[in-house]
Amino acid sequence: MQTGENEQALRKIIDFTRLVSLVILIIHFYLFCYAGLKVIQMTTPLLDRILVPVTNLGLFKHTLYAKSAALLLLIVSLVGSKGKKDDKIRLRTAGTYILLGLLLYGTSSLLHSVVIDQVSFTFIYVAVTTAGYLLILSGGSMLMRKLRLKLDQDIFNKDNESFPQEERLLENEYSFNLPAKYQMRGKNRNSWINIINPFRGTLVAGSPGAGKSYFVIRHLITQHIQKGFTMLVYDFKYDDLTRIVYNALLKYGYLYPIKPVQYIINLDQVMHRANPLEPQTMTDITDAIDSSRTIMLGLNREWIKKQGDFFVESPINFVTAIIWFLKKFEGGQYCTLPHVIELAQIDYKELFAVLLQEPEVEVLINPFISAWRNEAYEQLEGQVASAKISLARLSSPQLYYVLSGDDFSLDINNPEEPKIVCLANNPQKAQVNGAVLSLYVNRINKLVNRRNQQKCSMIFDEFPTIYFNGIDNLIATARSNKVAVTLAVQDYSQLKKDYGREQAEVIMNIVGNVICGQVTGDTAKQLSERIGKINQQKESMSVNSSDTSVSKSTHLDFAVPASTIASLSSGEFVGMVADNPDDPISLKSFHCAIQNNHQAIQEEERSYQDIPSVRSVTAEEIQYQYQQIKRDIKKLVTTIITTSKQLD
Repeated sequence: MQTGENEQALRKIIDFTRLVSLVILIIHFYLFCYAGLKVIQMTTPLLDRILVPVTNLGLFKHTLYAKSAALLLLIVSLVGSKGKKDDKIRLRTAGTYILLGLLLYGTSSLLHSVVIDQVSFTFIYVAVTTAGYLLILSGGSMLMRKLRLKLDQDIFNKDNESFPQEERLLENEYSFNLPAKYQMRGKNRNSWINIINPFRGTLVAGSPGAGKSYFVIRHLITQHIQKGFTMLVYDFKYDDLTRIVYNALLKYGYLYPIKPVQYIINLDQVMHRANPLEPQTMTDITDAIDSSRTIMLGLNREWIKKQGDFFVESPINFVTAIIWFLKKFEGGQYCTLPHVIELAQIDYKELFAVLLQEPEVEVLINPFISAWRNEAYEQLEGQVASAKISLARLSSPQLYYVLSGDDFSLDINNPEEPKIVCLANNPQKAQVNGAVLSLYVNRINKLVNRRNQQKCSMIFDEFPTIYFNGIDNLIATARSNKVAVTLAVQDYSQLKKDYGREQAEVIMNIVGNVICGQVTGDTAKQLSERIGKINQQKESMSVNSSDTSVSKSTHLDFAVPASTIASLSSGEFVGMVADNPDDPISLKSFHCAIQNNHQAIQEEERSYQDIPSVRSVTAEEIQYQYQQIKRDIKKLVTTIITTSKQLD
């Protein structure tokens, strides 16, 4: 016989099966209701002779057997039937028909005990059984013609956009791991975000409230302290992160070979003091150039996009000359940022006379001296005044006090003197404080990116609020020196505004690990493209007067569309992780909800100890230091000018 692959042959088989079912049912009627049929003279001797042998078959020994066989054949014919598909058929209607039909079909035999008259019983029994049979046939046909599509079940295409994610916990001595849950084909599954190589850079992005600090940064701090990292933490909203660092160090400090000391640079409330222009760490004039560029671009963020312009580079060179002069003068005893600010404010005639005493800065100040001697005062003011005005914004007694101390050195990953440094900012004073903290970051960057140092984690919350000159170079080269960089930003557009398009693109593209919460616009598009496409199923339906056709196909589409990233809830993150050659990860992409034990975190925070006060400083002490720096500069200028006149 032909198989079901031939549609016409299949239809013939189905029709034959249904015909057999009907024949069995009719024979069953004739035999079971023979007495009633005989009364109304609907029996014939010929038919009796034909059906006498049939009565000897086991199938017709009892009405239950015959009706069950007819029903079974009917079901077989329904399963194989192919009617016009219809998505408007209601399963409840089909189920009602089938249940009512089974009730009539199954209980019709009980009518014999109710109806005494044989003729009446025959008519009622045949009618009820036939009605039940037809209801089953009608309901089954509807059920088989019901069009089963997911077109209206998965409105947002979540099932199609789900993909396998890493469910193993992969740990090493440097990793940090975040437990998560994700959906796969409508089922919740446990997973892990495994940042096993943080030295390739980590970008944590998300709009305000997306959960960057609560779901990611706090765990990064805690786990890296557990694993013995020295640390630099830029705390934009002091003391959110500093408090976590302090208590984590209290809890896990014993795990370090040498327990690190926590230092806090706070320009609003004096904690520790440190000189970002330590003369012993500035080995070359390029260090002075980097420091000058950092402080000037930090104070004038719009200059970042104009680097190379004459009136941008001139102030930078001017400040560089002052820094390097103070570094060389008397062993660098006056090489601090407050002394740089005060020296920059003195009169041109005296300032140039002072700076000319150092041959190494002569080439830097020649353009200024030339303009001064040629009485090009407008040009000179354009070159120098912008530097003076910018630096003057930092002239604060408290700021002078913090920047002129030496409580600790900035080589935070020195194995013999490990440190954890927190840089505290204030959102209300972000521009001025951010420029000074940028200088600390720049100097620490120079010192940590060296060989044979302790592993170090540098964490920057609200990274665009500071200017980090050379962040791309640090991420690119510090991997071999065990320096892990984590940048927390709100959006790519924020990064472009503060760093310029080119630098922002480099930062976005150079990091190996990306953890992103709710973002919109270009950030969402870039991340969607970075995660890539997956094979998704697509269903389509076409209806005409004679048939309904359904087609299914597969196509590549974005695993996480930009619209999905734009609608993430707090705690939901998408992204991609980097792996190691010796520990490859095949499932790098993720779209999941990070799992925080909220109750445990609340209990832990309730047990946190307050950050102790480091020192008690009076306003008189701060003012004295402020005036002392001014006296130092006056003394320096007087000494040099007096010595110069004596030599003349």
